[in-house]
Amino acid sequence: MYTQTWDKYLPVIRILLKRTITEVQTLQLNTSDFQKAATVRKLGHKFTIGFSNGKSDNITGLPDIAKNLTSVLLYDPTVKELFSQHAYTISFDAKCQLTLRKVANQFTEAATFAVEAAHAN
Repeated sequence: MYTQTWDKYLPVIRILLKRTITEVQTLQLNTSDFQKAATVRKLGHKFTIGFSNGKSDNITGLPDIAKNLTSVLLYDPTVKELFSQHAYTISFDAKCQLTLRKVANQFTEAATFAVEAAHAN
């Protein structure tokens, strides 16, 4: 239902995912794009999806808009590669704003801390 709409935004989302390595990225989406795709005029979905190890976290119970976004992202080779290298969360709010965050890898941070501590001694 929303797949074509997400396909439209995929090139921009791909760029923003690459930029999240340094800071959180936000994309204001056109509300009318989602209203055209929706079977109901009132659009007020809010969701957050986590991605790590090249796949999404459990999306059971999420609205179709979230499931369609997940499908579009995971079928894109560039995005799938980014998801296999880093963990991300993608949030969508009622104002059609998409927020992309890179999630810090706890193992990597612990290893970095251990190396820094060893060099300090």
